[in-house]
Amino acid sequence: MLAVLATRAEGTTEIRDAAELRVKESDRIAALAENLRRIGARVEEFPDGLRVEGKSAAALRGAEIDPRSDHRIAMAFAVAGLAAPGKTIIRDAECAAVSFPNFWDLLERLPER
Repeated sequence: MLAVLATRAEGTTEIRDAAELRVKESDRIAALAENLRRIGARVEEFPDGLRVEGKSAAALRGAEIDPRSDHRIAMAFAVAGLAAPGKTIIRDAECAAVSFPNFWDLLERLPER
């Protein structure tokens, strides 16, 4: 979620010393970088993290997101989709149920923006 929020922050956000994220359920650093690029963010990937340029760098857009079966990535990019014009599709969206079974129901209840 921090990497997604960084797309809306002022300036540049750098996340380092997080190499362990490459060996969890999926390579979360690679998945974040790939999906951030899909939504139009400017991102640089490092062996131990990434750098995300903030809102002045690029406009977000809807995209097809591959969370690689990681519930955290699915939910983070669903939230990103709220700020991005166009349609955002989350592949394997049901993976969010691992940690937040009613996430999608609650997201649907949010008022239109």
